[in-house]
Amino acid sequence: MRRPSGDGESTREGPGNWGVWGAQESRRLCCVGPHRCGQALLQIGMNMMALSGGHHLDSIPLQGQRLHFIQVDSVQRWMEDLKLMTECECMCVLQAKPISLEEDTQGDLILAGGPGPGDPLQLLLKRGWVISTELRRIGQKLAQDRWARVHSMSVRLTCHARSMVSEYSTISRTSSQEMGQAEKLLMEKCSELSAVTQRCLQVENEHVLKSMKACVSETLSMLGQHFGQLLELALTREVQALVRKIDTSDNIYIMESTTGNLFSLTQEGAPLCRIIAKEGGVVALFKVCRQDSFRCMYPQALRTLASICCVEEGVHQLEKVDGILCLADILTDDSHSEATRAEAAAVVAQVTSPHLSFTQHLPSFLENMEEIVTALIKLCQEASSGEVFLLASAALANITFFDKMACEVLLQLNAIRVLLEACNDKQRVDTPYTRDQIVTILANMSVLEQCASDIIQENGVQFIMGMLSEKPRSGTPAEVAACERVQQKAAVTLARLCRDPHVAQEAVRLSCMSRLIELCRSPSERNSSDAVLVACLAALRRLAGVCPEGLQDSDFQQLVQPRLVDSFLLCSNMEESFV
Repeated sequence: MRRPSGDGESTREGPGNWGVWGAQESRRLCCVGPHRCGQALLQIGMNMMALSGGHHLDSIPLQGQRLHFIQVDSVQRWMEDLKLMTECECMCVLQAKPISLEEDTQGDLILAGGPGPGDPLQLLLKRGWVISTELRRIGQKLAQDRWARVHSMSVRLTCHARSMVSEYSTISRTSSQEMGQAEKLLMEKCSELSAVTQRCLQVENEHVLKSMKACVSETLSMLGQHFGQLLELALTREVQALVRKIDTSDNIYIMESTTGNLFSLTQEGAPLCRIIAKEGGVVALFKVCRQDSFRCMYPQALRTLASICCVEEGVHQLEKVDGILCLADILTDDSHSEATRAEAAAVVAQVTSPHLSFTQHLPSFLENMEEIVTALIKLCQEASSGEVFLLASAALANITFFDKMACEVLLQLNAIRVLLEACNDKQRVDTPYTRDQIVTILANMSVLEQCASDIIQENGVQFIMGMLSEKPRSGTPAEVAACERVQQKAAVTLARLCRDPHVAQEAVRLSCMSRLIELCRSPSERNSSDAVLVACLAALRRLAGVCPEGLQDSDFQQLVQPRLVDSFLLCSNMEESFV
């Protein structure tokens, strides 16, 4: 969750859900590489030279004899040498890759090369992704009763697990008793899985296979648990090393590199964010943000903090170290760069997200809310780019959900004027994501009676009318969803503001009723969104109560007069085809 938004973002959770890690890494497929074939050919050549070296031309044997030596002696010698040269990757291919062509053999997962030397984190993430994916695929084949594939994939899984344990032990060089026990349990379960799947290949009785299938499923489940435990122990160990380095180092280059590594880990999912929070990552990063000598590190440290705080453990650690006070100091200090204040706004947006229930009780935030809101409005006003404005407005949007008092503060700070002026600046407001934040703020402020006069004064009704016509440019799912949110919230804002007769009259003058009717009757205009339909029906009914003469009889009878649920069902069925 790199960039927080007003509508939050779902996170992947769950014990042992390590498959999300390494999803951005290279996923190339490979087999025994040509360089290994070259090594084999070179070995044959050297053996041939050894056989013939030192002899005079007269001593060269006849062609048949020479062929006999090449085919028997040197090849036999080479095969004996290979016993000392086997590699796990080669064994993975030789033992597990099926000879028969199947439709899914192209999906076999084999790491193309390995992580760089001395890079245990990349090793763990790559191997973790491969093994978790293999576990999932084995489960799929088991459900299909494809026992030959289950066994071959179990052998390959064992090779991957053995490679991870061996390579990580080589890189880390030290191992705890707990790690050793976890490695032992994992390898035992891998061997047990390979053995039981091999026995299943020899069984033809369906009733016996059914009982053995339950055994395989249980073994696979236990293997997944042991793998998750081992991976968590190893990653915890590496995170501890990174946090320790941040906490103790005074070298700016080491700090920058280490913080970058920590941020990369936060992008691998919620489980790693929990580990970082539990191991003191939040404490160490706020320590950096309180030292003037590390000012150039503030944006990177704050960006990492925003990612960590997508989990409950991160927010709790932030509260313990008075992180809200630190963020308020950064936001209100004009000597900090715009980039630094923007990243601080991103942290505020994350910890006030309405989709995270555990952020709703932050007493320190309420104490500093007025200062933070004032600083964020100023940042919106002075933003030099769309990204800075997005982060500041997202924080404000979330704060209006967090506490009603924030809306009153925004009203006093002329926030409506600041936001509507920004909408005319394409450099600051250029995407539906940013307009989503602005209309969210207006929707939450519209519950205040004083808000209506400011909206009319700043031509806000015209802006809301424009939001009802929001269309995606690229057609990507994320942008389409953002446009739906903009339309829905614009309709909600209009419905709330139309309690004031002056706002309702202005809306009718701007033909808002016609646009609302179009959104209700035409599913394509609202991207078939039920949420937009409900909001538009509510706004239309509120306007009709003030200015009923603006409606045709058919619109009144179908969209206003019936119960809301009946009108909803009528408009929903309009997208059905009876051809």
